[in-house]
Amino acid sequence: MFDKLILTEKKNMKVLQFTIPVPGDKNIIIRNDLLPHFYHHLHRHEEVQLTWIQKGEGTLVVDNNMYTFGPNQIYFIGANQAHVFKSNPIYFTANSKLKVMALSIHFNPKGKLSSLLNLEEMNAVTLFFQKNKNGFVIPNRFVPDISNKMKLISKSTGIDQLMFFINLLKKFSTITKVKALSTSTILNKVSEHDGIKLSNIYHFIMINHAKQITLEDVAKQAYMTPQAFCRYFKKRTLHTFVSFLNEVRINEACKKLTASDVDNLSISNIAYNCGFNTITNFNRVFRTVVGKSPSEYLENYFRSTYEESEN
Repeated sequence: MFDKLILTEKKNMKVLQFTIPVPGDKNIIIRNDLLPHFYHHLHRHEEVQLTWIQKGEGTLVVDNNMYTFGPNQIYFIGANQAHVFKSNPIYFTANSKLKVMALSIHFNPKGKLSSLLNLEEMNAVTLFFQKNKNGFVIPNRFVPDISNKMKLISKSTGIDQLMFFINLLKKFSTITKVKALSTSTILNKVSEHDGIKLSNIYHFIMINHAKQITLEDVAKQAYMTPQAFCRYFKKRTLHTFVSFLNEVRINEACKKLTASDVDNLSISNIAYNCGFNTITNFNRVFRTVVGKSPSEYLENYFRSTYEESEN
């Protein structure tokens, strides 16, 4: 298990959940990951995080929201947003030879860089940070340009790196009309101890979502009675066990529905493979979580994909 998050500038620094140390001599922190799976603990840090997924699939959990992630997507995660890039269950199997690859840039707008961002000429960038403090996914049309800028930053040092970074910030200020990754900040108040416990709960549910897991099964992972677990989980995540499990299962169903080999699986097979006992229950829960039926979701997905490819 990869239980240490390594920053390229300080490879000897151990990272605790919900805390990321900042190298004292660095304001732009670069991390290149090539691992069996992504760091799987819920955590937060004062730095803004920009992560380009180069290889790997899974679910991004931000506060109490979930998003499917895959190759060539870039996520902007705000300062102190609780998050975890959770690799798909197959990455955790004993014989897995899969790898994930990502380039991340961390920086603290309120640290030493604040002197730069407080300049009159940087007003547009400062406004961007204020508007997007809850993070967002970079729209697909911006990914080629921003990923190229991230590569230039990662390969540079000194003043060249700073100039490329400013150019990246300038690009950010042109991005508008994005959807926030989260509107809730409830997990910002969760302690490090609770963050570790919630990570273990999330991990258990997301690895075993396709099985018939019970409230008692999950409560045991937290060393609690079912009644105590229900109160604990709802207070800290705004989810019940069932609502969280349903969102995990529907998120996995959405991945399978839009996969390139979807023709080999019927909607009913996908429902059963994601842990639902009946297609009726699957359709009901899918509409509750997504707001559309599976067929409507598919139609909308392929229409939007076609429209993006035409632009």
